[in-house]
Amino acid sequence: MVLGRGPDYSEPMADIFDVIADGTRRDILRLLLDRSSAGERGTSVSHIVTELGASQPTVSKHLKVLRDAHLVSVREEGQHRYYSLSSAPLDEVDDWLVPFLDDDGADSADAAATLTDSAAHAAEVVGRAAASAKHAFETALKKLPGR
Repeated sequence: MVLGRGPDYSEPMADIFDVIADGTRRDILRLLLDRSSAGERGTSVSHIVTELGASQPTVSKHLKVLRDAHLVSVREEGQHRYYSLSSAPLDEVDDWLVPFLDDDGADSADAAATLTDSAAHAAEVVGRAAASAKHAFETALKKLPGR
């Protein structure tokens, strides 16, 4: 599912599923959701860095992807940026998932749990594949002359 075109309509926005497939981006979204639920007006980049234990450049890279997908909004105050969750694009994901939910009388909580289990399994498989690819890449780099 590709979202509509960006504000300048020159390039299509990233596939929302690609955007939320990344674990770090999901962690950022969860953190922003939790902070929003606690009544926070926005979360600073430094707070996100601290909470996730990730580097500032890594967090900034993921925040840019989330901004481009319109999943977060940013408010600038001086040299500080505060990010907030913008969940409207996730409505498209929700609309896409609804037909897959079992409507034969099964409890929606059970259906949601099944989707959560499936997503967790998929994330584990993708994580293992990424770790394997990283290991293979690092091994290949070590074999290069001059290393």
